[in-house]
Amino acid sequence: MSWWVLPTTADIGVVCFASSSARLLEEAAMGLQQILLSDAAKKSLDSHLRHTSQWSVEATEGRDDLTLIRWLEEVLYKCEVDRQFLVDCQIKIGNQLQAQVSWIDADQVEREIEVKAVTRHALECRSVASGENIVVNQNVPEFVGPGWFCKVIFDI
Repeated sequence: MSWWVLPTTADIGVVCFASSSARLLEEAAMGLQQILLSDAAKKSLDSHLRHTSQWSVEATEGRDDLTLIRWLEEVLYKCEVDRQFLVDCQIKIGNQLQAQVSWIDADQVEREIEVKAVTRHALECRSVASGENIVVNQNVPEFVGPGWFCKVIFDI
C-alpha cells in the first residue's frame, strides 16, 4: 500500500507516494475506492465478477494536479452514473490519461460513506527530488525521494 487515509475536520482525503506519476494516479484511485467501502465490502471485494474496460481523461501537460482531479472525478462518475466500481487499474499518461481498468457492479458493493466531490483544497501533486523528505503527519510514514507525492481531500 502506498496510500494512507488523511482525516480532516469535516472531510477525508488520501496521501499517496509512488515511483512514477502514472503509479501515483493508480494509488490515488485505489485509496479513494477503499475509503468508500464498508468493512464487509472490503472482505468480499474479490468474490464479485470483474469486468474490464478502458477509461480515459484529458491530461494537462505540466499540471499533474489537474490530471489527478480529472481522473478521480472520472472514477466517481463511473461509480455513481455508470455503476462501475473500480477495483484495479493500470495507467498510461500521454496527451490523455488512459487506464485499463477492472471494475465490478457498483450495486453489489456496500459503501460506508459517499464522496460528493474531489476538492482542490490543500491539493498537492508533484514529483519529489532525490533526497527530499515529505512529512505529512504522525500517521503517514515519511517519504524520501525520488518519486511522486499527492495529497487530495474529498468532500463527504
